[in-house]
Amino acid sequence: MERLTGAEILWDCLVREGVTDVFGYPGGAILPAYDAMLKYPIRHVLVRHEQGATHMADGYARASGKVGVAVATSGPGATNMVTGIATAMMDSVPIVCITGQVGSKLIGSDAFQECDITGITLPVTKHNYLVTRADEVAATVREAFLVAKSGRPGPVLIDITKDAQQSSCLYDWDAAAPSDDVVRRVSAPTDASLREALALLGQAKRPLVLAGHGIILGEATAEFRRFVDTTGIPVAVTLLGIGCLPASHPSNLGMMGMHGEAWVNTAIQEADLLIALGMRFDDRVTGNLKTYALNAKKIHVDIDPAEIGKNVPTDVGIVADLGDVLRAWQPSLTRLDIADWRTRVDTLRGDAAVRDIKNMPDDGHLYAAHVIHDIWRATNGQAVVVTDVGQHQMWEAQYYHHEQPRTLITSGGLGTMGFALPAAIGAKKACPDAEVWVVVGDGGFQMTMCELATIAQENLKINIAIINNGYLGMVRQWQEFFYERRYAATPLLSPDFVKLAEAFGIQAHRIERRQDVVPAVDAARQHHGAVLFDFRVEQEDSVFPMVPAGADLHKMIRRPSPLAETGADR
Repeated sequence: MERLTGAEILWDCLVREGVTDVFGYPGGAILPAYDAMLKYPIRHVLVRHEQGATHMADGYARASGKVGVAVATSGPGATNMVTGIATAMMDSVPIVCITGQVGSKLIGSDAFQECDITGITLPVTKHNYLVTRADEVAATVREAFLVAKSGRPGPVLIDITKDAQQSSCLYDWDAAAPSDDVVRRVSAPTDASLREALALLGQAKRPLVLAGHGIILGEATAEFRRFVDTTGIPVAVTLLGIGCLPASHPSNLGMMGMHGEAWVNTAIQEADLLIALGMRFDDRVTGNLKTYALNAKKIHVDIDPAEIGKNVPTDVGIVADLGDVLRAWQPSLTRLDIADWRTRVDTLRGDAAVRDIKNMPDDGHLYAAHVIHDIWRATNGQAVVVTDVGQHQMWEAQYYHHEQPRTLITSGGLGTMGFALPAAIGAKKACPDAEVWVVVGDGGFQMTMCELATIAQENLKINIAIINNGYLGMVRQWQEFFYERRYAATPLLSPDFVKLAEAFGIQAHRIERRQDVVPAVDAARQHHGAVLFDFRVEQEDSVFPMVPAGADLHKMIRRPSPLAETGADR
């Protein structure tokens, strides 16, 4: 044991937890920790806004599978983190947020920059802590990391008073180990539930797998692929499940839901068995619950018991680690006799089994789908793509074909605009050798474009594709479809993005013609530093197909053109 300050203990614990990078912004209540940080081998990334710190920690965690760490001071520093914490909570991302707090004797006095951040974040954290003594720091940090990454992952917040950082105590890492009852241990799947599920599988004539984010979070992609290869069951993926099975795999039908593929949604409605793996049947996936897959039995496997039967009644619910379930099933699996069903699914797909950009009109206009497809072609599908939220997010899911897990990083559950740019910084820090692309709208980019300074300061090689249509695109689409084209507050005045990037010393280009996309992308990939593209795309293009909110899953709005017959977008 040795005597250390609470601040020193904090950093020593982070180093022992394997942390190499943290994302943060200093201030008075967290200053003792920042002063102590200089003694430890941790790289601090100075953000320009604390929301960016949480998104960077989030992107780091999603890209690496490790716990991301964000740091901020008290008061507004802490409250600026809330959106990023909620984003991580909705998507089950393990991050630890560390905030400074006023001295313990000042709590409750409305002191300068005092804020009850533990109370504020209670609904959007997996757990949170208020630490008021130096001798509580080690045990709290160790427990926080365990909670963040165990079971269904999620964000944890540690609020440390200034005096707890400044005072000292005897530090014993081993004595601070969490007790075994801190987290609920995930039990092994029961033999009875496994048998029930296998029985339903053996009876099915039109089975379909619904593959979710849990497959990636649970590091179960290899087991999942063996399951699919053995049984031959077609697979539909959620937005966050993209990458759990290679897009080129013959059983991968593509994305389901509101902007999923038409043939996928139709197949769900015609299936007689749905095997839901690590997904939660959210409203963007199901549409109208009263008409959702009425003829299908449901097997639902998830690590979180709260998700079983929450939205969709299940016939067999299995609360267990997904990898354990797939491994337990494997010895009993055989190739299913579902040739007629696979033929039916192939018929539904028709000529649009792979969205072929060659069928898209090149009429002098630049479409977002052109841009995303050409980035996919140039990168051979090997880049880590971080998207923001909106139309471009859906086009990326449709036109960039991901072959590996953790190569699409996006805000799913909360739908957080401004996520992409800072999350890409975290992803690049986690995977420095990876090619990282940001795909972002002109609206979302402006929410966190201050983080261009962080990219420049860290000298990061990140490519930024702004899909610039001059609107808040997805909201405009809803106004077009459902509000008689009354474009209230959606036309968007933007700065000159090229000049903005150049002000930070970042190379930038404006692209307005399809023929210029590939040469510009190829050149950017060879450039040693960050590159920003202002892609001036068609302003009133829309994402198709679209299931209106609350509508039946099979009642999709199709693009009003001949291409709609094949399900292809333009």
